[in-house]
Amino acid sequence: MNKNNFPKLHNATWPGIVGKGDGSEPLISFDTMLQKTAAAEVDGVKFDGIDLGLFDYHVNIDGSDDYIKKFVDKVGNLDLEIGSLVAPIWAPTGGPAMGSKDERNRFVESVRKASKFGKKLRDMGIRTANVIRIDSASDVDSWCENPVENSKLIVQTFREACDVAADFGERLAAEGEICWGGMQSWRIMLETLEAVDKPNMGFQADMAHTLLYLQGYNSPEDRVLPKDFQWDDRAELDKALKMLTDKLRPWTIDFHVAQNDGTVFGSGAHDKTGRHCLANDPNGKLDIAHDAGFWLRDNDGKLTKATRHICWDGCMFPNQVMEQQQTWNNILSKMIEVREAHGWYEA
Repeated sequence: MNKNNFPKLHNATWPGIVGKGDGSEPLISFDTMLQKTAAAEVDGVKFDGIDLGLFDYHVNIDGSDDYIKKFVDKVGNLDLEIGSLVAPIWAPTGGPAMGSKDERNRFVESVRKASKFGKKLRDMGIRTANVIRIDSASDVDSWCENPVENSKLIVQTFREACDVAADFGERLAAEGEICWGGMQSWRIMLETLEAVDKPNMGFQADMAHTLLYLQGYNSPEDRVLPKDFQWDDRAELDKALKMLTDKLRPWTIDFHVAQNDGTVFGSGAHDKTGRHCLANDPNGKLDIAHDAGFWLRDNDGKLTKATRHICWDGCMFPNQVMEQQQTWNNILSKMIEVREAHGWYEA
């Protein structure tokens, strides 16, 4: 087995919440997500850490220093580190980045709280990254009612959020997902990033979501793959992935390994977006280890090393699937393949 030890391999905790509840399946506790992650093992290799969603059911973002210390001990006692965070920028704690002044203020305040929490985790030595994931918390249909003005508001809110994050030494990664207004295509996402124009603003690439950028969901004019594209045309898919990653890779500071079957899916309160599939799903359209290279290597094939950890995001998997330990072993196995193909060693 390849002895690469970077990038570190993380599992996301928020799939225990995202797409759950609201008439869907029950939420899964943080302890369960943590235990499944810690128990996963493939040929002696284990997950190095978790990426953490700062959502009430899992984490008290307003918790005292004593609460945070106990939280850190719980994670650290399982030999796991903490990497990127997700700020709770949606209502009711937050609000649309293109919404009313009060909603935009709540958005920025949520980022401030997440940044403060994140810095404390770094100061305690358990957190290895300084990236916080955000999106516009705005739906595509509402954005389309006035694209120019709504994008201006999103950019203004993101700029304010960048400023408060910078006070704590944090960077913000805008999630490339088709369900967020002002971010629903590669072109619109790029325009948003360029307009924000802050040194601590970057892009969060998730392989399951960015695949949908190629198909033009929610923005047909920005479709990259031909309308008559057939999934067995690997050369055409590689060409499209290269075009997409050439545009967004320079902005990428956070990376999610994932699989997608070329369809959209939503559950609970989550809008339809790129369907996350199991790592070994026979209907998956991505060659995960190969396609991760478009994001992790530059045009000359050299490793960018822009992300020192990579994360698996398995949002909206059925609970029955998530509660099986083999699910996480299969995911870890695929993550190891990515590191073997695009990783490096540090003593």
